[in-house]
Amino acid sequence: MTFPHPISVTALAERFNAQMIGDQTLLATGINEIHKVQAGDIAFSDVKKYFDKTLKSAATVILLNEAADCPPGKVILIVENPFEVYDTIVREYRPFEPLTSPVHHAAQIHPTAVIEPGVIISNHVTIGAHCYIQANVYLGEYTIIGDHVTIGPGALIGSDAFYFKKLPDGSYQKWRSGGRVILENHVDIGAGCTINKGVSGDTIIGEGSKLDCQVHIGHGVVIGKNCLLAAQVGIGGKTIVEDNVVMYGQAGIAQALTIGKGALIAAQSGVSKSLEGGKTYFGSPAEEMREKFRELTALRQLPAVLKRITDSEKPG
Repeated sequence: MTFPHPISVTALAERFNAQMIGDQTLLATGINEIHKVQAGDIAFSDVKKYFDKTLKSAATVILLNEAADCPPGKVILIVENPFEVYDTIVREYRPFEPLTSPVHHAAQIHPTAVIEPGVIISNHVTIGAHCYIQANVYLGEYTIIGDHVTIGPGALIGSDAFYFKKLPDGSYQKWRSGGRVILENHVDIGAGCTINKGVSGDTIIGEGSKLDCQVHIGHGVVIGKNCLLAAQVGIGGKTIVEDNVVMYGQAGIAQALTIGKGALIAAQSGVSKSLEGGKTYFGSPAEEMREKFRELTALRQLPAVLKRITDSEKPG
């Protein structure tokens, strides 16, 4: 999430009663969770073993709960509860606004867009030219829809991120979802799809990509251009899918992976690690199809092999 205006780190330190280590002249231009940070962003860590990863990230302003060595060009703000400070800032720039009418007054809808009955359009939604939004679609806050986009009936675009912080007592505290969903030009979304907005970054469906019915896209996922996702594909949060990827029905993709350009993932495959582009994958865990078929062929032959070994060991 990018702030409308930069914030000085001295102002942040004063507001949250923080001790500063590092360059006190810096400005914060946005805020993001560690997987999405860019230069100028605020990030946080409240677990010491993750301090190093956070400090080495692209983030400029680091919220910690104890002192650490500050890399050049960064500043550490030491606060009692980094998560609370982080979440407070997100909530300030993405305040909760309950929807009291089917179409929020702050929504921007191009006059050529077709909006069928039952569509719910939340605050700060933008809908581009020649879009077709079919009946009973929900468009969550800050969703951005490009031109020539079709969204099938009952789709939920911009629902909250499934993202919770585990507390010391074992309970979970929900993060405020301050990110957006962005559907680029010529995207088609099938009936009943669900697309979560990012925690503080954006969930993006790239230009020309097509989603079949009942596809789920997790928070902060970035899908490239001209991808095809068949029915019931599910993609975990923060995964990056590069251009021209095809996923057949019921393929499941774990979180925080990268699927390379031009990869093809066969139906019902389970992807638990990043995959190179330009190859075809199958199985669970998914592997390159030719290797997976060799493995399955070997497994089918295993009982006969074991029988021959047993027979050869029997007394003459």
